[in-house]
Amino acid sequence: MAFALFAAADRVIVGGVPVTVTVDGHTEAVRSYRADVGQLLADLGLRLRPEDRVKPAPDTPLRPGLRVSVQRARLGLIHADGATDSLYSHANTLGDLLAEADVQLAEHDALYLDGAEASVQSVLPAPDGGSGEQLFARGRAWTGHDPREVRVSLRRAVPITVDDGSVPYTIFTTAETVGEALVGEELTLYLGDRVQPSLGSRIHAGMRVVVERSTPIIVSADRRTFMTRTRAKTVGDALVELGVIVAGSDRVTPALDQAATDNMRIRLVRVDETTQVERQPIPYQFIMVPDDNLEIDSQRLVQDGREGEYRKRFRVVYEDSVESSRDLLDEWVAARPVTRTVSYGRKIVSRTLDTPDGPLSYWRKVRMYATAYSPARSGTPASAPWYGRTRLGWTLRKGIVAVDPKVVPLQTKLYVPGYGLAQAGDTGGGVRGRWVDLGYEDQDFSNWYWWVDVYILDPPPPPSSVLWVLPNYPTFRDRG
Repeated sequence: MAFALFAAADRVIVGGVPVTVTVDGHTEAVRSYRADVGQLLADLGLRLRPEDRVKPAPDTPLRPGLRVSVQRARLGLIHADGATDSLYSHANTLGDLLAEADVQLAEHDALYLDGAEASVQSVLPAPDGGSGEQLFARGRAWTGHDPREVRVSLRRAVPITVDDGSVPYTIFTTAETVGEALVGEELTLYLGDRVQPSLGSRIHAGMRVVVERSTPIIVSADRRTFMTRTRAKTVGDALVELGVIVAGSDRVTPALDQAATDNMRIRLVRVDETTQVERQPIPYQFIMVPDDNLEIDSQRLVQDGREGEYRKRFRVVYEDSVESSRDLLDEWVAARPVTRTVSYGRKIVSRTLDTPDGPLSYWRKVRMYATAYSPARSGTPASAPWYGRTRLGWTLRKGIVAVDPKVVPLQTKLYVPGYGLAQAGDTGGGVRGRWVDLGYEDQDFSNWYWWVDVYILDPPPPPSSVLWVLPNYPTFRDRG
């Protein structure tokens, strides 16, 4: 079948009668040996429906210069009254489409086009549903431009009766719930109003919705004043309904048994006396102590720290929820803080590392974040007198590295696996803490962005020059 289609397409492309074909506004010149328009369109792979418009008629003989126009109908899916109907149409408006489908609308019915609210005057979206991209090299101008379908839904309006304390009246609504129906009618509901059935109840024809109106009141209590509404009959019931508890020496104006009236002001003044204990933490100190029997870069917890606690006891009086007085009764240290003590190692032990350069003796191994640089990558202009020079004045090359001199003193000899023997001869503005920047010449540059063990070679420096506790920067989180 595929071979026959391609063969047909070849007959259209190579030789034959020249014809111009326009499909849904997309035009292409073709050639064909077919006898009439219908056979030509079949060769072009156009499967036409009875609703599609073809000019001239499919039985029209082909002749040179003939212009053939095809306007395909689009699929319309109309969901109404619990069923979905489909039809192919050339309608431009939603009203025309519904008329063709013989769907009748009542005055308050709601229409939705592709999920959005619409009306019979709404213009249908452009029929071209394609992206304009041909999926195959042999595609036609109209390939990928099939007419897009439209989806229409119709929601029928039903009558319900609303009784909001005045004269009951009937409304027609397409809403699904009572709340949506009342919002659609712009009926104002207040805090405290009661709606039966509830706002979330589903609508059905003939439903009666009753709104019990509430009374507006102004309440001042607990350091705030608010306007609200209530269906309670007395001041006391209104406060209970609002969850305002009256107890002890509290004072309420008007009295609790007085009837609630429109815009009544209710004021609650609270009087309360209590004893409060304030607890304040006493921070513990943190110290580090040297340990000459503990190996360097090791730490040991000598004493865990613990906060202390200081307490104060007050007698506090509140009036209308506002503190009016505070008297200190007593104060004391409930717990003394315990200092956190950590020892750090100062014992230097030399070890031997087997390397491609032979065995090397080192006194310290430091996990460091390694990067690399060269003269052209150092950020120094080539015209600068110090271009390609290190902090010590050396010519930058492989084997010279930049370090933080607080961590690794300059001129210290190192070994970096994967890099080789090196000497600390440079510094950098961004090189801080446990960070080593490996030097290269421009022509042999190799990029580094990972953590590596750096071995500091013997002999160790004098104890006064050793940074016994290394900074915790950069961290693995900082540099991945």
